[in-house]
Amino acid sequence: MTVPSGRRERKKAATRQKIADTALRLFLERGYDAVGIRDVAAEADVAVTTVFSHFASKEALVFEQDADFEQRLTQAVTDRAPHEPLIPALRREILALVRHCTADNAGPLWRMIEASPALRKYEESMRLRHAETLATTIAADPELPRTTTASRTIARFVIDAYSLAREAADPDAAVDEIFRMIEAAWEATSPPRRA
Repeated sequence: MTVPSGRRERKKAATRQKIADTALRLFLERGYDAVGIRDVAAEADVAVTTVFSHFASKEALVFEQDADFEQRLTQAVTDRAPHEPLIPALRREILALVRHCTADNAGPLWRMIEASPALRKYEESMRLRHAETLATTIAADPELPRTTTASRTIARFVIDAYSLAREAADPDAAVDEIFRMIEAAWEATSPPRRA
């Protein structure tokens, strides 16, 4: 996550993190459905309006690193070395994200998400948004001459790779397997070479 530079920004970021940490702790202790926004606000010692100034919904509290996830994927495209192929750059980032979310302490969070229809629905809408943002970033790169459809398809594959690998018994092997298919799909969308 990007570290805010000014005092006010740091204080705001600290408040946001405190709210998110408090919410997650309460959700895991009591169950997602048993905890309301008022409970989170009271426990974090902030006003309900403060919670909503940082998070649009109760579901957003669970996915508090949503923006960071999206930013990391778009930066994998925009910050790669000149002439570095796209798919290996995205593979590295997805692998890092999968390793982070499959750490030993992440299990209870993912079980909570799987058990909640509201959280599963929110995650699905979030994944679609991430895919669209990634597709837009890919399409905007002049070194990646692909159609809009190809960019959107590859972006969806990449986002799905994260979810599929996260759920696999061997996440690293799953990332390797999935990205071999993504690489083949990317190559299949390559414009024809001129003779």
